[in-house]
Amino acid sequence: MEKKYPRVGMGIFVFKDGKFLLGKRKNAHGAGEWALPGGHLEFNEELESCARREVKEETGVEIKNIRFSTITNDIFKKEGKHYITIFMLSDWAEGTPGVIEPDKCEEWKWVSKDNLPEPLFLPLDNLLKKDLF
Repeated sequence: MEKKYPRVGMGIFVFKDGKFLLGKRKNAHGAGEWALPGGHLEFNEELESCARREVKEETGVEIKNIRFSTITNDIFKKEGKHYITIFMLSDWAEGTPGVIEPDKCEEWKWVSKDNLPEPLFLPLDNLLKKDLF
């Protein structure tokens, strides 16, 4: 029997004017849930490069001041998936968020921590439960 291992995902906080960017997921685990821009860390990819690439690919936005925050251990029991999610912090540099990948995201919006839409994607929910943000 082949061993299974967790995958490495990334969620990136993009801050602007006291708010951060969230998108409504489509066509994947967590469909209909609100998540940070992000995706998978590629082989030999630096964390900052992954954050910059994923935000640009998904939203069209450029980011700056990229830094590591924390990780969560996310077990999606129903879907049979397991991720280690790396959370990065960044600041908006330029651009207007757009739905660049309409098959993966329904919409993007700027939100504050005290006014979050629901339901939240498991990694973000797990992070908020840790009260690190």
